[in-house]
Amino acid sequence: MSKLYNVAIAGATGAVGIEMIKTLENRKFPIKNLTLLASSRSAGKKLSYNGENITIKELTKDSFEGIDIALFSAGGSISEEFAQFAVKEGAIVIDNSSAFRMDKDVPLVVPEVNPEDAFKHNGIIANPNCSTIIMLVAVAPLHKAKNLKRLVASTYQATSGAGATGMQELEDQTKQILDGDDINPQAFAHRIAFNLIPHIDVFKDNGYTKEEMKMTHETRKMLHHPDLKVSCTCVRVPVMRAHSESLNLEFLEDITPAEAREILNNAKGVIVVDNPEAKQYPMPVDAAGKDDVLVGRIRQDDSRDDKKGLDIFVSGDQILKGAALNAVQIAELLVK
Repeated sequence: MSKLYNVAIAGATGAVGIEMIKTLENRKFPIKNLTLLASSRSAGKKLSYNGENITIKELTKDSFEGIDIALFSAGGSISEEFAQFAVKEGAIVIDNSSAFRMDKDVPLVVPEVNPEDAFKHNGIIANPNCSTIIMLVAVAPLHKAKNLKRLVASTYQATSGAGATGMQELEDQTKQILDGDDINPQAFAHRIAFNLIPHIDVFKDNGYTKEEMKMTHETRKMLHHPDLKVSCTCVRVPVMRAHSESLNLEFLEDITPAEAREILNNAKGVIVVDNPEAKQYPMPVDAAGKDDVLVGRIRQDDSRDDKKGLDIFVSGDQILKGAALNAVQIAELLVK
């Protein structure tokens, strides 16, 4: 009989926490006992797992006795406060916040990209930013084959990236605009319905946002490529779920679109959707609910005089592969 594990989810009632529960169930993760943790406001409520109603407990420093794997998705400050108690009890923490991503002693892992790094942990493994995950599932196999030199990314990030409140705000504002009602933005800096906002997270002194710099630093860390040239522009768009990205890639070696398609067709976690004549290309409406990242619009960079540049377009489910699924896949790596 295969070993069963005691698993805890901290932040179980959030959009990602709920998706973690579904993902553990759908992938038949070997669970002995599942502990659901949240704030005192949610304690006592119930969530379903495998047909069983599990009562949510308040997250405290004493919540992790006997826990083997703790999935955290309750925000950076909560992870910083409580992850240490899980580690002290012998649990491995897989953290979905930005709290530990750039800590040199904490591996930052996407199983399709750098699975070997997961085993270098000291009790904590970090889940990357959702946009970084979706991007690198497509970019890493190309980098491995042709040595990436420079990457320019423009993101089209769904409201799901701001959690359930962001998704609700898009729905509410759409109705308000169509009904001629006034709008009062709460989750975003400006109205999101019938608009887009080139601003995600706070601005830094260099003019980039924190979200853009996360993608830069996380990409360099996971590809073990500290000198990689990266520039990102992150944009919030009125899409309910699934992020998309336009990527311009420069390699040290020549690469053709045909070569790229072959590489990506053989890559884990990727579905190539690239038939423009038939109007087939990645779109968030098609990526939503899918485990894999959709990749298409694969073409030579026509602004160059050589064959070292490519343009591609990707779409991936921010809540699944960009968060919950990636965390569960890290846990699957560990238990194998």
